[in-house]
Amino acid sequence: MGKKEDAYFEDLERLQLALVQWQQHAMKSGERVLIIFEGRDAAGKDGTIQRITDYLSVRSTRVVALPKPDDREKTQWFFQRYVEHLPAAGELVIFNRSWYNRGGVERVMGFTPPEDVEAFLRTVPDFEAQLTGSGLKVVKLWLDVSRKEQKKRLKERREDPLKILKSSPLDAAAQEKFDDYTVARDEMLTRTHSKHAPWTCVLSDDKKPARLAVIQHLVKTLAPKAIAKTVEAPDKAVLFGFTEKALERLER
Repeated sequence: MGKKEDAYFEDLERLQLALVQWQQHAMKSGERVLIIFEGRDAAGKDGTIQRITDYLSVRSTRVVALPKPDDREKTQWFFQRYVEHLPAAGELVIFNRSWYNRGGVERVMGFTPPEDVEAFLRTVPDFEAQLTGSGLKVVKLWLDVSRKEQKKRLKERREDPLKILKSSPLDAAAQEKFDDYTVARDEMLTRTHSKHAPWTCVLSDDKKPARLAVIQHLVKTLAPKAIAKTVEAPDKAVLFGFTEKALERLER
């Protein structure tokens, strides 16, 4: 490994240690934490989640990636199947995609009628306000990747036997409907960003700086000051809070 690679792993290990220290505190204090990962296909969600959870408690950490709803679940209140996975005291839950499927893939692929998408965009801020009002800490992350880099990563999924399980029938649509996903993303972020559950954006064409920035953000956001101050702030060129002006920095 070169010096740059060595520095990355040193930084990663130091940040993972801070995460472990935070979780020790959270388990003792009974905090309930939900981290929502959303973003374009192949934006690096899986790898980032893996680096976050590497050394965390298996008993107190859950990663939830729900399949498409079955016939019974389709008749339920839309948020119902997600609610049962929310954390109890001392637990961290990470949603690898979430209810925001409705504002993204379901909208772009026509899986959900426009009126249901509109109802979702209108009601989700109130739903999240209820969650945070109950004491749940919610962190929402949008990982964005350029069209060119996405194409490269999707090709790797198809051709690398070790990555074949990451491939999906919807991968082709990610490129074909890139502009449609941009429109859906912009409206979703704009309408569901709030003070109680804000969006944070991550530019992830370069995976390693993106992973470090996400962990830095989590420690700075969730950890008590004694732990948070041991970690530097994330690079603002990589990770930044959502504003309407921030849309200009996201991939188009």
